[in-house]
Amino acid sequence: MPRAKKTEKKEDKAAETAAKSAKETKEAKKAKAEAAEAAKTAETAAAAVALEEPAETGGGKKKGDKYYEAVGRRKTAVARVRISTRGGKEFTVNGVPLEKYFPNPQFKAIIEAPFVKMSCDDRFKVSARVKGGGTNAQAEAIRHGISRALVMFNLDFKKRLKKAGYLTRDPRMKERKKPGLKRARKAPQWAKR
Repeated sequence: MPRAKKTEKKEDKAAETAAKSAKETKEAKKAKAEAAEAAKTAETAAAAVALEEPAETGGGKKKGDKYYEAVGRRKTAVARVRISTRGGKEFTVNGVPLEKYFPNPQFKAIIEAPFVKMSCDDRFKVSARVKGGGTNAQAEAIRHGISRALVMFNLDFKKRLKKAGYLTRDPRMKERKKPGLKRARKAPQWAKR
């Protein structure tokens, strides 16, 4: 008899703990759902505030501003280029006018080559962010990015730009130095004895 009472007590305790844990999980689920709903409402409120913020304060792009963005590369230079049909003919590189960033007319000619090829030089507002590489590599990276963005703008441009070689990513880069050598391939002077 005493054993039966002990097992009954153990069973009662187990049932109580199971009921408690079930109750706790229900409460936890309810709290989670409430937290998720609160987060959703906070997100929608933040989005509404962002939409109401005026464009001149730097709160984002104006409604209806459409642009085409592409990345161009050459050696170690990477350029992120945006072209837009809205606005006047403005060309900025890293926030500086093109003529100031690339004072050499040779680089200006390299950059504007896709527009000249497609005969639409006065049609776009261009903004480019470029980093890495030297001046020539940066200019060619911007040209590559502009060409890719023009193809996004109009697929008919692809054939002519590809033929001119503006859409091809030039893979030539400096080779890494190898151990035991002075440079990538130059070996130290060999002595017979």
